[in-house]
Amino acid sequence: MTGTTADKAPHGVPDVPAVPPVRLPRRRGTELTLIVVAVLLSVYGYCDVGLAHNGSVPPGAAGYGAGLGVLALLAHLAVRLRAPYADPLLLPIAVLLNGLGLVLIYRLDLETPGDEAALTQLVWSTVGVALFIGVVVLLRDHRVLQRYAYVSVVAALVLMIVPIFFPAVNGARIWIRIGGFSIQPGEFAKILLAVFFASYLAANRNALAYTGRTLWKRLKWLQLPTGRVLGPIVAIWLISVGVLVLERDLGTSLLFFGLFVVLLYVATGRTGWIAVGLLLAGVGAFVVGSLEPHVHQRVEDWLHPFASIDAGQGPNQLAQSLFAFAAGGMLGTGLGLGHSILIGFAAKSDFILATAGEELGLTGLCAIFLLYALLVERGYRAGLSLRDPFGRLLAIGLASIVALQVFVIAGGVMGLIPLTGMAMPFLAQGGSSVVTNWIIVALLIRVSDSARSQPLAEGVA
Repeated sequence: MTGTTADKAPHGVPDVPAVPPVRLPRRRGTELTLIVVAVLLSVYGYCDVGLAHNGSVPPGAAGYGAGLGVLALLAHLAVRLRAPYADPLLLPIAVLLNGLGLVLIYRLDLETPGDEAALTQLVWSTVGVALFIGVVVLLRDHRVLQRYAYVSVVAALVLMIVPIFFPAVNGARIWIRIGGFSIQPGEFAKILLAVFFASYLAANRNALAYTGRTLWKRLKWLQLPTGRVLGPIVAIWLISVGVLVLERDLGTSLLFFGLFVVLLYVATGRTGWIAVGLLLAGVGAFVVGSLEPHVHQRVEDWLHPFASIDAGQGPNQLAQSLFAFAAGGMLGTGLGLGHSILIGFAAKSDFILATAGEELGLTGLCAIFLLYALLVERGYRAGLSLRDPFGRLLAIGLASIVALQVFVIAGGVMGLIPLTGMAMPFLAQGGSSVVTNWIIVALLIRVSDSARSQPLAEGVA
């Protein structure tokens, strides 16, 4: 019986038919269902604000719901066609956070008729979703970005330097304003730096982890790599942070520093970098807080939030924010029934979380934080599921950007750390911020699609 399987197998053992690779389910139906729920919740919040403020459903409720629904549906179709194995939770979370942000900004617009920002934010959200679709459709493999590591870092440095030549806004030179158009280049620079850090650390991870000199024999976990390996990335980081310090954009400086330390730890697996990072962050914060007047004033406001009240000058922004959180209690005053507009000019941007805390209460605030935590967790999961080092570092870096932003902003408006002046992802007013956050979600979806489309035999859980 020539040509049989048994004749071809060694020692007379028949060949076992190859088992086709098993991949995780696509779960696009689950994603669509969650998107519908996210849009409905956002429309409900929009109507609730109108009912609380005017006693009637806002006339633009149908248009708002249709606009947000169309954007979400187009994003879903792009994911369904080009990233069918992507994590089904990433897009619905982004839609819900963006929708809630529009609701909160609209609610504050009702208190400031001369400064209507919700429509502008919806336009920027449309731009963000368009770029999201572009990234998902055109970027078929995240590893392509690794080729453009040095192009990315040059572009990032240019974007950070340009605002120096424009007038300062609220004490910081982080904006480019031309006529009625404004943009914050540092928001885009953080993505480009994440690409560069991930690419460089992926290419040099072995040299960073296993070569160098131990400072003290008892501290084996603190081994510094050679200057030839560590020097370029430290130089880029120092230049970027130095530029941001000149611009008084200390929030982004802290973000870049945290991103650098996190990725260095993930690439090398050495916990010593965490200790060194915390030490350097503490020293740097003390020096800048002591010498830079603008930052020093914020530290003083943090240490003594009610000093202006004691001096008879009325509550400052941080004090008003704390009052708003206290007034919200466990369940909140209800959408449209709070007084967080008393915070002043930054109520729609830096302090928008205070509106959420007052009107949704501790329960709603915890729900928002859980959404952010879930978004970050899914990004980490996608990165850890990949075998290529660049994809792993890129996903963890992008998810860490969101985590660090939420920590820095929430800590500032709650009085846990000094204020740094950043935008809450998706919630706060800011076109550059919402656009870059949509790009981050698109890149995480691309990475998660690569991770989930791998055969289970390769170790994907």
